[in-house]
Amino acid sequence: MTVRQLTLPELTDACVRLGVPALGLWREPVQAYGVEAAAKLVREAGLAVTTLCRGGFLTAIEPARRAEALADNRAAIDEAAVLGTDTLVLVSGGLPAGSRDLYAARERIADALAELAPYAAERRVRLAIEPLHPMFAADRCVVSTLDQALELAERFPAGQVGVVVDTYHVWWDDRAPAAVARAGERIFSFQLADWTTPLPAGVLNGRGQLGDGAVDLRGWRERVDAAGYSGPVEVELFNDGLWARDGVEVLVEVVDRYVRHAR
Repeated sequence: MTVRQLTLPELTDACVRLGVPALGLWREPVQAYGVEAAAKLVREAGLAVTTLCRGGFLTAIEPARRAEALADNRAAIDEAAVLGTDTLVLVSGGLPAGSRDLYAARERIADALAELAPYAAERRVRLAIEPLHPMFAADRCVVSTLDQALELAERFPAGQVGVVVDTYHVWWDDRAPAAVARAGERIFSFQLADWTTPLPAGVLNGRGQLGDGAVDLRGWRERVDAAGYSGPVEVELFNDGLWARDGVEVLVEVVDRYVRHAR
């Protein structure tokens, strides 16, 4: 998503030329290109897929919508398996229309995970719950903190359900460093983005380029390192300004910023 203006062939080619060994993929461009074809493209380029994003949106109350969400998540798990990644990122979903019950929404997520986790485990795919900043609790994700994500994940085996640590969403929470240490082997993905202000209208596309904002990126990397995480580091930036630029130029800049501010 950081360079969504690039086609999948353009992205894989740029990653190879810049020495980026792996990439996190989103379902929409993968589906448009073809899941099998995308898997073949990445594999033949000598790259790995770190994660597939996204599953989730598991808070529906109506039985038909719940069944639809479960079916879509099973499809996402299957897609992850084809792509060769062991991690599906879950954005859990916001409050259903007319509801104000955050606790009940989180319990519906737990119920859904109870159905999905065994299915994913059979396909060697892990489910990674991503907490989103509280400003998204109403419409996108009722899981707002790492502690809340862990409370859900810890109901399941450590190899099946874990969490995503995304600096954009957790940097503000003074309990998050302790939650990172507690998460340990349940950290399935680590993502970097900076927090810059003012946020744009709609706030969704406000993730700042690394080094442009308030987040101690290297400090967070050191925290996940200390917790035992040794997996890939993803940079995930939703940013209209970056999307309007040349994608390869942005990717070059991201690599430079990562080295300067996070490695």
